[in-house]
Amino acid sequence: MSAQTNTVNKILELIKEERLPEGAHLTAQKLADRLRLSRSPVNDALGILEQHGIVTRRPNRGYFLRQDFDALAQDGAGLAQPSVDDIVTQSYFRLADELLRGELPMQCSEAQLRARYALTNAQTQALLARISQEGWAHRRPGYGWEFSSMMTTPDSLLQSYRLRLALEPAALLEPTFHIDKAVLARCRAAEKHLLDGGIATDTADQLHERGVRFHESLVEASGNPFFIDTIKRVNRVRRLLSYRSMQDRSRYKQHCDQHLAILDLLERERNEEAAKALAAHLRSTLDNLARIRGILA
Repeated sequence: MSAQTNTVNKILELIKEERLPEGAHLTAQKLADRLRLSRSPVNDALGILEQHGIVTRRPNRGYFLRQDFDALAQDGAGLAQPSVDDIVTQSYFRLADELLRGELPMQCSEAQLRARYALTNAQTQALLARISQEGWAHRRPGYGWEFSSMMTTPDSLLQSYRLRLALEPAALLEPTFHIDKAVLARCRAAEKHLLDGGIATDTADQLHERGVRFHESLVEASGNPFFIDTIKRVNRVRRLLSYRSMQDRSRYKQHCDQHLAILDLLERERNEEAAKALAAHLRSTLDNLARIRGILA
């Protein structure tokens, strides 16, 4: 059993022991304290539970239990061993792939999606909740769902990287920029994990999240809420395409080395050099866009 699945099961056991009711607030810090873990694996586990439709995430408030434990067990929700490879996640990747290939209509009803991917009602709701949260689908007035075309074309992908190239290095030069040593240590540990074998063994979800956390941690250190809000919006939407570019993982070692070099510069408070290194890092991704664009052809 993976460490991630183990954390999920520990949270479920805690829900069972305390007989938590529907709507109970699952605070990441409190769970981390109870389970004697850091918040990072707890947040990962809560994300998996959200994919299963067991919890729901409310913006700026956190996670809440969708049903009490007894109701979930009676519904046969398969609580014993949820994993990142469950049917909802598999359907998510299949849906994203079919959408990018133009094989899925831009407008669908829940019934069509449920039948297409052989899902239960709860699984369909969990799938749509995840997609909606990431910003590339929304409920149509009165009936059905509509997918966004924002990140299904090469031009929009190119524009998203240009925005990041303009914004992220500038965030490092904000007068309010301050990055905690704990954040530096966490980011450095994530890169070393990848270099120690995680590049090959991590799931697409995990790879994407590690990259997002690195870049968002730097932008959050700027202390500028406009920078932070913009980069988070971009990252939510670009997730749809980033999975397609993970078919070739050979570039990740270079990315890790570049990330570590940027962290070293920031630790020494050489922010101007770090900003230039970050710009070069993002520009190298732009230089490889021809290959990424081909994925969408």
